[in-house]
Amino acid sequence: MPSPYTTPYSLQALTADRAEDFWRVTDSVARERRYLSFLEISQQLSAQYVARQLAANAPHLLLLYGDQVVGWCDVSPHEWPIHRHRGTLGMGMLPAHRGLGLGGWLLEQTLALAAKRGLHRVELTVHADNRRAIQLYRRHGFQQEGHLRDAIHIDGRFGDALLMARIN
Repeated sequence: MPSPYTTPYSLQALTADRAEDFWRVTDSVARERRYLSFLEISQQLSAQYVARQLAANAPHLLLLYGDQVVGWCDVSPHEWPIHRHRGTLGMGMLPAHRGLGLGGWLLEQTLALAAKRGLHRVELTVHADNRRAIQLYRRHGFQQEGHLRDAIHIDGRFGDALLMARIN
């Protein structure tokens, strides 16, 4: 998918040969201890996730700067029959590439893939103090559906999380 930006950013669907690159980026964001449900991600766990995503033909895009993976956005479809119209969104980006407007482009392209693959509902959980992400999600049609008090516990501190969803 061509970039609407003049810089060398592009999007690429996740492939098996990019599994290690995906792991490096997700593990790096997880180790920031601020955004993801994981505080670190093992290469083995990431490889299993990539295999499931590829087997499910899940919407999963990588953000590249040149040839380097610097972010991702994916929707993991639910497996149970009555929930197959739903998927859970995850996304992240390395710090140097945040704040450039790339998240909205990455998110919209991934959501378009989700709609093409028949996912009617895309949901997510976001840390309540992650204002930039919450604003991004709202700008792209997500609505808050719940507030989970003390749902997060990192380094001895509790934090809230928000449940958000978008209906395609």
